[in-house]
Amino acid sequence: MREVLNGVLYVLDTGCQWRALPKDPPPKSTVHDYLMLWVWDGTLERIHHALHLMSPELEGREASPNAGVIDSQRVKGAEKGGAHRPLGP
Repeated sequence: MREVLNGVLYVLDTGCQWRALPKDPPPKSTVHDYLMLWVWDGTLERIHHALHLMSPELEGREASPNAGVIDSQRVKGAEKGGAHRPLGP
């Protein structure tokens, strides 16, 4: 199963065509069938979520951010807006 997962991750990461899948993983039809199954039953989404949570931890940060930042310059610019400005010279 690890080789199947490696094949799926390779295709998703590189965006390569199925026929360009390296010979190391199982046959492309097997890898494709598992990908379709995992998309259908939600396994791929769970794998993505688990990897997403692990990514910051591997970098020494918390899994979930505990603060957010709002750029006040962007907010002010949006309030001045162009939608209410008259058209024409």
